[in-house]
Amino acid sequence: MSIDVVQSTNIPVGTWSVDASHSEVGFTARHLMSKVRGRFEKFEGLVVTGESPSATATIDLNSINTNEPNRDAHLRSGDFFDVEKSGPMTFTSTKVVKGGNGLLLTGDLSLKGVTQPVTLDVEFLGVETDPWGGTRIGFEGVTSLSRRDWGIDFNIPMDGGRFLVGDKVDIVIAIEAVLQQDATA
Repeated sequence: MSIDVVQSTNIPVGTWSVDASHSEVGFTARHLMSKVRGRFEKFEGLVVTGESPSATATIDLNSINTNEPNRDAHLRSGDFFDVEKSGPMTFTSTKVVKGGNGLLLTGDLSLKGVTQPVTLDVEFLGVETDPWGGTRIGFEGVTSLSRRDWGIDFNIPMDGGRFLVGDKVDIVIAIEAVLQQDATA
């Protein structure tokens, strides 16, 4: 992303720390004829805006919550995330360009020892001063992934050639971040 993109989207320059209490990393996956929604409750991230923009995130896979403890335990197991052996999921950006809903953020997503490129379609939601004098910024990014790309291929065949769990996972990341260092620091 160049200064032109920053200026044209009114994104202030700075280093921003994700406020997890006002952010969400969520997903939707197909199960039979419905969709199951879930989220990760523990994550952290850093966003840098300006001439050399970047974003990094670490997501604690143990913190998965689909509102069903037995399903969450299964998702933590070797059939899916294998959290005991794999550690956290990480994202490190490699490129930001103008496009989509505002910005296209491409980066490397690492999960279960596999790293694959992912592009998030990111909307800039604005910037605001909070009641305590801090500066906050908001973004929402969406993408769809094939879980098989990360070696997550557990499934149960059903009648008619269908499977219990769909391969496609839709991701929504809603971020509110706090300015840590402005461009003059």
